[in-house]
Amino acid sequence: MTLLSLFKNTNRNDNLHALVWGEDDFLNDYLVNSYAKEEQFKDYEHIVVDCESDGLDELIADLTESSLFSEQKLIVIKNPFFLTAKVPKKFSKQLDDLQKIFEKIADLEDVVVIEASYEKIDRRKKLTKTIMKQFNVFEPKIRPYEVGAMTKAIIKAEGYTITQSALQILVERSDQVMDTVLSNYQKLKMAAENNKITEKSVIQNVDLSLAQNIFAILDAALNKNYQEATDRLNNQLREGATPIQLLAVFENQLELILVVKILAQRQRSESQIVKELGVHPYRVKLAMKNKLAINKLEKLLDDAIKLEFNYKNGNYHEDNFLKLFVLNV
Repeated sequence: MTLLSLFKNTNRNDNLHALVWGEDDFLNDYLVNSYAKEEQFKDYEHIVVDCESDGLDELIADLTESSLFSEQKLIVIKNPFFLTAKVPKKFSKQLDDLQKIFEKIADLEDVVVIEASYEKIDRRKKLTKTIMKQFNVFEPKIRPYEVGAMTKAIIKAEGYTITQSALQILVERSDQVMDTVLSNYQKLKMAAENNKITEKSVIQNVDLSLAQNIFAILDAALNKNYQEATDRLNNQLREGATPIQLLAVFENQLELILVVKILAQRQRSESQIVKELGVHPYRVKLAMKNKLAINKLEKLLDDAIKLEFNYKNGNYHEDNFLKLFVLNV
């Protein structure tokens, strides 16, 4: 099962050519690399052309010349700036050549995969229209609350298994960011026995995320365990986190708890809040369990915002202001 098949193909074709388009370059790269490693392409010569560094002439040569090493080539095109709105006029001849090539892509024995890591491409262009007509088109977009299900599907597609508890910890420790999940998943694949990923393996190989550590600091402070809270805070500072970075995460966590509590007060269910905010269910569950009153949360958030303002304006020159904030939670 190809990983690309997990995503909607908006222009299904009978060929193997693919356009993978979306602003998440890490995810695009992961999907394209996975596609290139499929068994059906094992005898192909694999060529990667970066249009920005290698140039369009190099791309055209690879698309038109025969392979010296095998009967067929798999050509991965990265940074295809010819699909964007602003292409210098000096490339007009190369664009015409590419137009002719892609118009007759069905006659090409090679397989072409275009990795377009852009927020937008110029759909008005003749060349773009041709590619979107001739290629299978995938636009992989994953919302935060979909990260868990998509991670599980990717793991299954690659022949691995993961327990539900291990999956939850992996997503939590990756801050429900797909790029981070995939990066951590690579560590877990290397540590997996018999292709099985367990809760123990995740705990041993994936560190707590910054957001999780901040949540733990807040939780310890709210429970009046100030020693644990300051110890955790000191650890984050020693590991290189800056005060302003930590303060921003504090604000984010407090804001999330506050919004969740307000929505719950308005009779929203847990699942409705997850969809409305687009965050991982576990974060909502933790926020709903928080015992602080709404007015206290509003005051803490206001204090954090004021601290950030004062720090940026040079009123604080040391890290102690963060400890004072934690001790006053």
